[in-house]
Amino acid sequence: MDVDLVKELVAIMNSNGLAELEYQTGGVTVRLRKAAGPAPAPAESACAQAPAPAKASAPEAATGTPTRPAGESEIPSPMVGTFYRASSPDSQPFVSVGDSVEPDTVIGIIEAMKIMNEIPAGVRGVIREFLVVDHEAVEYGQPLAVIEPAA
Repeated sequence: MDVDLVKELVAIMNSNGLAELEYQTGGVTVRLRKAAGPAPAPAESACAQAPAPAKASAPEAATGTPTRPAGESEIPSPMVGTFYRASSPDSQPFVSVGDSVEPDTVIGIIEAMKIMNEIPAGVRGVIREFLVVDHEAVEYGQPLAVIEPAA
């Protein structure tokens, strides 16, 4: 069983608000169903054989509290996939550090299961930092960029 495939399916369920998903390929069937009641544990804990990436340089990972200056927030990844800052290798990035953005401004795309998904800023403000590099694999909820919301 491909753990990355299961993670992608969970991300698709979460990003689309699905309670149940069935996926078939070849002779393999994967059926996922959200439990009723309290929030289920993250998908990563259900896949014990998948090693968790270590981020020793991220102090907020140890404390659980972000170390962002007041007023700045992070744009999280809505799914598992590969992050791209431009629509093609020859194109300019959608946005750069210092650019002003609107809620619907595309800051990048995430490729998941051969589908390109545009990622909007979500808020009006200024891009202060990108936390992932172009062509990097990202997880659900992983911060992609830091934005300073407009007043």
